[in-house]
Amino acid sequence: MAELLTQSQKTPVAKPAELTRNWYVVDADGVVLGRLAAEVAKVLRGKHKPIFTPHVDCGDGVIVVNAGRVRVTGKKAEQKVYFRHSGYVGGAKLIPFKRMFERKPEWVIRRAVRGMLPKTKLGRQMLKKLRVYAGPEHPHLGLETQPLRVES
Repeated sequence: MAELLTQSQKTPVAKPAELTRNWYVVDADGVVLGRLAAEVAKVLRGKHKPIFTPHVDCGDGVIVVNAGRVRVTGKKAEQKVYFRHSGYVGGAKLIPFKRMFERKPEWVIRRAVRGMLPKTKLGRQMLKKLRVYAGPEHPHLGLETQPLRVES
């Protein structure tokens, strides 16, 4: 019995040198924005892997295509507003979702995913593995990619 007590099982910790990174392609056509962002953030963090370690970037890369065809539910298209501030007095900028989505649909998805990642150096490092494109084509054809299915 004493021998069993001295043996301890170690929790596996992912080491950056031992990780293999995959790339996934997500088609955002007709997918709800929040559900897409949640799934992409999960893959960027590495929570889909059994070796997930919170303090290590063990996630994979994600390429999102057809960002201009993502949808939002309810009245968000008319009511949602993005807030920015220049840092100066009176420097608040309120940009409606509809106008921002028409101009930069990639930015809208990137912003939604960024909000679901940690607000640390690690989160910024994870966000660098996200590529978003408004149309169906992407320039990463040389990469070995796997499709990632997101329920809409």
